[in-house]
Amino acid sequence: MIARELLGTAQVPGGEELKLFAHGRDFMIVLGHNELMSTRMRGSEEALATMTLDRLGSAAKDARVLIGGYGMGFTLRAALARLGPRGHVTLAELVPEIIDWARGPMAEVAAGCLDDPRVTLRMDDVADAMLLAPEPFDAILLDVDNGPDGLVRPENSRIYSRAGLRAVVRALNPGGILAVWSAAPDRAFTRRLEGEGFEVEEVEVRARIDAQGKGKGPRHTIWFARLVPN
Repeated sequence: MIARELLGTAQVPGGEELKLFAHGRDFMIVLGHNELMSTRMRGSEEALATMTLDRLGSAAKDARVLIGGYGMGFTLRAALARLGPRGHVTLAELVPEIIDWARGPMAEVAAGCLDDPRVTLRMDDVADAMLLAPEPFDAILLDVDNGPDGLVRPENSRIYSRAGLRAVVRALNPGGILAVWSAAPDRAFTRRLEGEGFEVEEVEVRARIDAQGKGKGPRHTIWFARLVPN
């Protein structure tokens, strides 16, 4: 039996310690006893990007996208695969070690996505990246925690509060989409989105996709919330 190998640790500002493990050819990032992400489970993180851009239709290729949280880069790489040469991604990541791991032991997994000329990396809280953006986004993709509950970092909960959602409204173009990844459904969050004027679609996706394109593994939730033009 192959033992897990600890490759590094990272302290989340205002939150808990993350640990990066290797297990054979796979990698996993763990918080306490919770496996937050793994190279074996990428389907829902990729769907966060692909299903959002599908909903933008013909505008997707030139879209301006904000991604909150690099994770293992699955969402970023899926977005870049759909964007055209004039599309752009601003990536907000709060934990420097996450990027160090992507450029170090997980460089093969990253596949150079951080060096794509269409990517701007901001080492910052995604909430601040929204406020400081010079112009609004067509899509904001959030995967900064285990869902709208601030498990990794309690301060993350502010992003999903009514005040945080109003900041999202200001940071989106009319017709823009906020997409939020979660390990589980959250009816209260759905109501908050609706209360701030979003048209909300809540979709269940599987954690991984097999060779035949079928979903396998745990069920995750993605909210697609479109900002309805006045």
